[in-house]
Amino acid sequence: MKTDTSSKVVLITGGSSGIGKSIGQYLSKRNFKVYGTSRNPGKSIMLPFSLIALDVTRQDTIQTAISEIIEKEGKIDILINNAGIGITGPIEETPDEEIKKAFDTNYFGPINVIKAVLPHMRRRGEGLIINITSIAGYMGLPYRGIYSATKGALELTTEAFRMELKEFNIKMTNVAPGDFATNIAAGRYHAPVLEGSPYQRSYKNTLDLMNKHVDEGQDPELMAKAILKVIETKNPKGHYKVGEPLQKFSVALKRILPDKVYEKMLLKHYKL
Repeated sequence: MKTDTSSKVVLITGGSSGIGKSIGQYLSKRNFKVYGTSRNPGKSIMLPFSLIALDVTRQDTIQTAISEIIEKEGKIDILINNAGIGITGPIEETPDEEIKKAFDTNYFGPINVIKAVLPHMRRRGEGLIINITSIAGYMGLPYRGIYSATKGALELTTEAFRMELKEFNIKMTNVAPGDFATNIAAGRYHAPVLEGSPYQRSYKNTLDLMNKHVDEGQDPELMAKAILKVIETKNPKGHYKVGEPLQKFSVALKRILPDKVYEKMLLKHYKL
């Protein structure tokens, strides 16, 4: 059953590029009032929706941005937690500060934005929160272990949040994309491939494969279409997956295969 989406106010974190930008453009064409966010909105090209300053790792910017929208619109109907960063590298060789930065952006950031919008949604007795996670969050991938952990943590936290918010008529769900053709690789933290490192050969080969997957990824508009379907669903499920059939199937395989068999499958895929 579809819900009425006319005049809905949508906040999309990380709305200046990639998946967030595609979602913002797609929803704007369908009469949603969209606010995207960027750490540096002045540097972005012209977009068909408003772009405001927000850094999910800074509580003051979160509060300022949400207050600005509430003052203008009186409400936020839908929050799409999309802002995030990539991180790759052997866990042993990844600096602690980069690990903490990834969690600050991909996990604590969305949680803090959720905390800031909840009082406004609860006051109105309704709301929808969509967390953009990743199919990588369903499994520990070699040389993407930290990224997998940040997204997996958000997936599980959403499950708990859904039950806590049920009595307030606030819905929450995860949408996990596979590989899409975006610029995420350009902004990703890459632990350097160190000469003489015990991981040098296998990490370099895996890194090349990951970048190839992104370059050959699907059109981000497919994510935008999936997001609209979730918005139009009266009672969204807890988890949605969007991507190549094989990527979505890999999640199902993890549930049914013995651990060692699944691990061998990943090792073969990444040629490790």
